[in-house]
Amino acid sequence: MPNNSPSSSHPPADITGLDTLYEIETPEGIDLTAQVAGPVPRMLAYSVDLFYRTLILIVLGIAMTIAGDAGVGIWLLVSFVLEWFYPVVFEVMRGGQTPGKRAFSIAVVNDNLTPIGWGPSIMRNLLRFADFLPFGYCAGIISMTCSRDFQRLGDHAAGTLVIHRENASASAALPQVTPLAPPRGLQLEDQQAIVSLSERSQELSRARQRELADLLQPITGKSGDDGLNRLHGIGRWLLGARSAEDHKDSGSKTNKRVGGQ
Repeated sequence: MPNNSPSSSHPPADITGLDTLYEIETPEGIDLTAQVAGPVPRMLAYSVDLFYRTLILIVLGIAMTIAGDAGVGIWLLVSFVLEWFYPVVFEVMRGGQTPGKRAFSIAVVNDNLTPIGWGPSIMRNLLRFADFLPFGYCAGIISMTCSRDFQRLGDHAAGTLVIHRENASASAALPQVTPLAPPRGLQLEDQQAIVSLSERSQELSRARQRELADLLQPITGKSGDDGLNRLHGIGRWLLGARSAEDHKDSGSKTNKRVGGQ
């Protein structure tokens, strides 16, 4: 299902072909940017994931030889699950990154740079059969090559794109607060505003941050430093951190430019 994203702005036409920067502007006037991943790192990431899936099936096949026909049935079932739901589970539960994507520091997000959910992930992965046509992901590669944001057919249908994630060292300046789950029904534009505030915490003065946090008081129910700290905690959660253990090294799960995974 395509996502209704905020307005996007692109560089002038004379440099569009050379630029891989994806930009959107939230209703609050906050600019969010991400570096779009091209076909090469995506194909390499897919190769890593294919290797892992193949290795699992080989080991399982050897183990199931003693089970006869039942073993064949189990092998076929596991093969189906790995092919269609391996990427979905990792993309939704691991910040938009399968093991292959994590190895090459790329991640799937919605086209409004929010974390990908079950619906879009299932959509983009079920449509891999269309990207595969007529063979060897030919349609998908052509689609990525012709798309400014390197979106394959499944990405166009689901409203997703694949972006680069920065190294942990580049994201270490996030506020050091405990991640907090966002309130139920938090709007996408509010998510983006909160993430942007957390990522720009080192660029904005404390007073300016409190001023912005007061604008979101209906969400936090608090004002001043208490409201600001709560927003930073929600921002950490939206960027992938889920526990106090994630608190120290969540830079590896975040992208300084993106309110997403």
